[in-house]
Amino acid sequence: MLRLRSLRMVWLAGLALLLAGVTQAPAFQLGSRATKEWIERLERPERLAGLKTAEVLARLKLKPGDVVADIGAGAGAFSRPLARAVAPGGKVLAVDVDQGLLDYIDQRAKQEKIENIQTVLGKFDDPNLPTRQVDLAFFHDVLHHIEHRQAYLKALASYLKPDGRIALIELDKDYPKTPHRDQPEMLVSMDQVKQWMTAAGFEPVEKFDLFEDKWFVMFGRKAEEPSEAEHHH
Repeated sequence: MLRLRSLRMVWLAGLALLLAGVTQAPAFQLGSRATKEWIERLERPERLAGLKTAEVLARLKLKPGDVVADIGAGAGAFSRPLARAVAPGGKVLAVDVDQGLLDYIDQRAKQEKIENIQTVLGKFDDPNLPTRQVDLAFFHDVLHHIEHRQAYLKALASYLKPDGRIALIELDKDYPKTPHRDQPEMLVSMDQVKQWMTAAGFEPVEKFDLFEDKWFVMFGRKAEEPSEAEHHH
């Protein structure tokens, strides 16, 4: 009996360790990494140089007072310039499923005296935003990490203002040197994204040729079809 109890204790301890591991590494994020590894990878100077941050921001046409959701904010490379672009009066909701990355964003924002970034711990199928007043949801190199993309975009749409927009920068799966070529589940096509966006009530409104290895498209809500009654007036 005593031996059985000690075996059960060992099993429970093992289970607790296993669960601890699960909470540290997001379970349903494709291509997940440890927080420290993400920060080192995302903050590499050569990566930051290739983001074309100023050019991207110019095309987003943000104004002071706007609320921007930076989806999959990572180490905050875009959160910080976005926050400056919507100040004064606006704010950035930096969303990630990794609390360690959010802590890093908070720490960097304090160092750089940026006071209008609010970090948000998202869920795998829902950005979990604290407001339904979002002017722009911004994705950079993030959609392919989300497992249930259509469900996520549908949930996201509910947080946007009626004239809210979604900006998507995503790996071009047909680019010869695209990463993840050996992981087809981590590549999405423009046609797939259009289908998911249509289901969420959005359509492409503008396309920008800024990158050779990624596409950059702005989506807006689909105009409602006039009703039969309106046709007859």
